[in-house]
Amino acid sequence: MPATFFNPLADLRFTRHHLPHWQQTSGTYFVTLRLADSLPATLLNQWRTERDLWHRQHPEPHSPEVQRDYQNRFPLRMETWLDAGHGACALRDPAARKAVIEALRHFEGERYVLLSWVIMPNHLHLCFTPAAEWSLERILFTWKRRTTATLNPLQGHTGAIWQRDYFDRLIRDRAHFGRVVRYIRQNPTKAHLPPTDFTLWESPEAREIE
Repeated sequence: MPATFFNPLADLRFTRHHLPHWQQTSGTYFVTLRLADSLPATLLNQWRTERDLWHRQHPEPHSPEVQRDYQNRFPLRMETWLDAGHGACALRDPAARKAVIEALRHFEGERYVLLSWVIMPNHLHLCFTPAAEWSLERILFTWKRRTTATLNPLQGHTGAIWQRDYFDRLIRDRAHFGRVVRYIRQNPTKAHLPPTDFTLWESPEAREIE
């Protein structure tokens, strides 16, 4: 199943926990999951304070320009901090990455179609299309549950493995899809990682993107 893009005529669902999430049935998404210790508390608290202030100063609805400002100030800055390699970076361990890969592939083709992903030392980027009957939240909950059950015994830990919230973007069109695929592909190089510290996978459709 090829990637499917934002349909301005279809229903759009808006959800919010700590972050806003725009969802559409059978849309294609770019998602970032990060480990619970991926950022120092001081940086995370600063980021949340500035984000909350930004939301108070920019009531919805947001214009495209305001949305771009939000992305530059918050998700993109978060990505820079993640690439700096904070925390224990548990996913640097090949056995830990294998556990994540097994969870991703378990329901592949049944609940979702994976298009591209990279497992970094302290976070995970994915581009995928959920099946019509599976919401983004249910899929991510299943991934987190399965990987937590494996990673905690592997690392001798208990408790949360992942941050509760996540970043997601609904892919708008083919050009946006190309930018996301290239971002995922280039993330290890941007973070100066050796081949032993990450795992990258691309579908045939993603590999066609230059």
